[in-house]
Amino acid sequence: MQPTIPFLCSRVKEPTEEDWLKLKRLLKFIKGTINDVLTLEADGTNIIKWHVDAAFAVHEDYKSHTGATMTMGKGVIQAPSKKQKLVTRSSTEAELVATDDVMSQVLWSRMFLEEQGYNVKENIVYQDNKSAILLETNGKASSGKRTRHLNIRYFFITDQISKGMMKIEYCPTDSMTSDTLMKPLQGKKYTGFRKEMMNLP
Repeated sequence: MQPTIPFLCSRVKEPTEEDWLKLKRLLKFIKGTINDVLTLEADGTNIIKWHVDAAFAVHEDYKSHTGATMTMGKGVIQAPSKKQKLVTRSSTEAELVATDDVMSQVLWSRMFLEEQGYNVKENIVYQDNKSAILLETNGKASSGKRTRHLNIRYFFITDQISKGMMKIEYCPTDSMTSDTLMKPLQGKKYTGFRKEMMNLP
């Protein structure tokens, strides 16, 4: 639902018949799920888990879209979804920008929980792009001519990893819950991710 609303908001000025059908589908979905309630359960591991992903060049101006989910067990606590502010030249770059887009929330969540007396063992960001993970964890050692212009973004990420504030781990695309926040999924994949995010039976 989250990718649909920003898209429809961008179509207010000159809507088409197709836009009207999308709005009707959205309203039908909301009506059919109005009684579904998000429930949260901590799993006792004291690990914050983020799934961060990017949909490369999906907007009309070729900008990518960032989606992320945060959980500490069952049910998603935070689910940011937003259009990226710059045009990237590859899916790896889009993934770096996606991580940078949610860094403030990743770090703030950890610090907030620690200030409340919660012992955070790890703050893990899961991604499905191995090239982006290499750049984020190795910094300049994995940099090349194509990524030099993004140095500041991934150096900040590398710095936070070296300080132990977070770590990056690989997650296969089929397990990336944040996909529902960036692209229109259908069928079992969508309903499965939705159940996981809302902790539905």
